[in-house]
Amino acid sequence: MKKYILLIAGLAFLWSCKSNKTLSSAELTSNSKLITSYANTINEADIKKHVFTLASDEFEGRRTGEKGQKMAAEYLANEYKSYGLKGNHLTGDYFQNVPLEALKNKSEHPSENVIGFIEGIEKPEEIVVISSHYDHEGIKNGEIYNGADDNASGTSAVIEIAQAFSEAKKAGYGPKRSLLFINFTGEEKGLLGSAYYVSNSTYPLENITAALNIDMIGRIGKDKPGDTNYLYIIGADRLSSELHLINEDANQKYSKLDLDYTYNAIDDKNRFYYRSDHYNFAKHNIPIIFYFNGVHEDYHKPTDTPDKINIELLTRRARLIFYTAWKLANRENRIMVDKADK
Repeated sequence: MKKYILLIAGLAFLWSCKSNKTLSSAELTSNSKLITSYANTINEADIKKHVFTLASDEFEGRRTGEKGQKMAAEYLANEYKSYGLKGNHLTGDYFQNVPLEALKNKSEHPSENVIGFIEGIEKPEEIVVISSHYDHEGIKNGEIYNGADDNASGTSAVIEIAQAFSEAKKAGYGPKRSLLFINFTGEEKGLLGSAYYVSNSTYPLENITAALNIDMIGRIGKDKPGDTNYLYIIGADRLSSELHLINEDANQKYSKLDLDYTYNAIDDKNRFYYRSDHYNFAKHNIPIIFYFNGVHEDYHKPTDTPDKINIELLTRRARLIFYTAWKLANRENRIMVDKADK
């Protein structure tokens, strides 16, 4: 009898530890307990550490090609390495060198995109991109432009999402599709790092199923005073109605943020859809989402400092992006491109 009980217990344990090699896409995308357990590895303590490091005075505002940007690139590469992510498969390290000519005389030195990669288990040739830019304004007139929200916030989210997927893979729940984490340089100079990437992609662009771009998610925008439960969503429905629905479903099921589509309007005078790195993917018919908190009084000022970041809100926003990425990486079919960009 005792042996029988032990056998049943052992079988139950093995079932509970089934990897994604035995779980179907439907099981892997509907197991709320499993998904939430990895989303919760995106935590306030780690987010705060990343933001306060990247936006510290030591990093000198991370101006493209300058000392602080190089320090930030090394920090990001070391994080990816510590999580066990692969780097740039063309060079073996975590950098894609961006030459001076690609920076269009807007930097005195070459720069780097930083890359981390998690290979998919079943459909490794299909890739979901999760990105941010990590540069900022540097030092101007003797003042450091720390760029805490713009964009230490989004960059911190990207590396935390990478860690969450890495932990899942180590436990046997690696994504069915591959995940490509990219921190772009040169965004503040005109989306130059992402433009260089799509022209010199380390993977075929046609293999990229979607690109989730995170640029400023750590503050409350000037149009949302006192609102600590919202996030602007831009571009989700421009190319794929499925992408929009997947993000909406993830939010309704898990995050319950107020998703605001104001800046997604075709006639948005701010033209935010065209102003961050996702746009270089959208131009190649790759469905995108741009996650954004809106501008505030410290936008592109030396007063955009880490002490003003709402760490709790940033963490919840990052988890929503993880939930959406999880579905994109593990659903059975690649999302359809069924709409024309405008």
